[in-house]
Amino acid sequence: MLRLAIQSKGRLNEESTALLREIGIDIDDSRRKFLAQAPNFPLELLYMRDDDIPQVVASGTAALGIVGLNEVEERGFDVEIVKKLGFGACRISLAVPKSADYDGPQWFAGKRIATSYPKILRKWLDENGIQAQIEVITGSVEIAPAADIADAIFDIVSSGGTLVSNGLREVEKVFFSEAVLISNGRLAEEDRQTLDEMLFRIESAMVSRRKKYILMNIPQASVEEATRILPAMRSPTVMPLAAEGWCSLHSVVEESELWDKIRLLKAIGAEGILVLNIDKIIP
Repeated sequence: MLRLAIQSKGRLNEESTALLREIGIDIDDSRRKFLAQAPNFPLELLYMRDDDIPQVVASGTAALGIVGLNEVEERGFDVEIVKKLGFGACRISLAVPKSADYDGPQWFAGKRIATSYPKILRKWLDENGIQAQIEVITGSVEIAPAADIADAIFDIVSSGGTLVSNGLREVEKVFFSEAVLISNGRLAEEDRQTLDEMLFRIESAMVSRRKKYILMNIPQASVEEATRILPAMRSPTVMPLAAEGWCSLHSVVEESELWDKIRLLKAIGAEGILVLNIDKIIP
């Protein structure tokens, strides 16, 4: 039985359990427990505080964990990053009061900086040759300047709304984070096979999120050009229609390229274009 540590509550908990459900692993969190077993997959969930997850994975209490890359970096435990998961994106930034006359990183020299991430901050200060006093705070770091605990803060930023509401502005983006799957690297063969199956499913789900299924009616004379526009994973599916001289063309396209492709397809006569979400792509 493979044990996976995930955050006990909050956004990463919600997105982690959503990912597990997306890859077909049932999670019953209607009655929250410290430990929960998936009924249809050899996986046991261990619910933890996010900052404890790197430690329990490194110690072997859990073989795997889903946690923010920022926590992996800050805690410094010996774990392997197995896969970046594409959700939970945020950054850790330096922010100063709006009224501060900020003119670059050297502004922080001699200043007091409040943070819950002293290790990451110290590394940035050392790399920039800056001597500053780090005030370690757990909790509401953003209130530190107003409370005269510090001159600036180093904290997680998602939208920036919390900074604005506390009279602060972001001045240096230092560390970019997202959710990652981590391991202690000491998996038995059976657990390695379970992990490989999880990774196969995760990759299929992540690939499908970036793509759209597109189908359209197109003149027979334009099929060759449409194939160049939509190469798909191997080649598009082309089927004749009852209407003479027309075909139905089906393909898969990167979401980032969708509207450019549609513009080109319409220019060669494509009609009735449908764009659908893809549940899974199995390579």
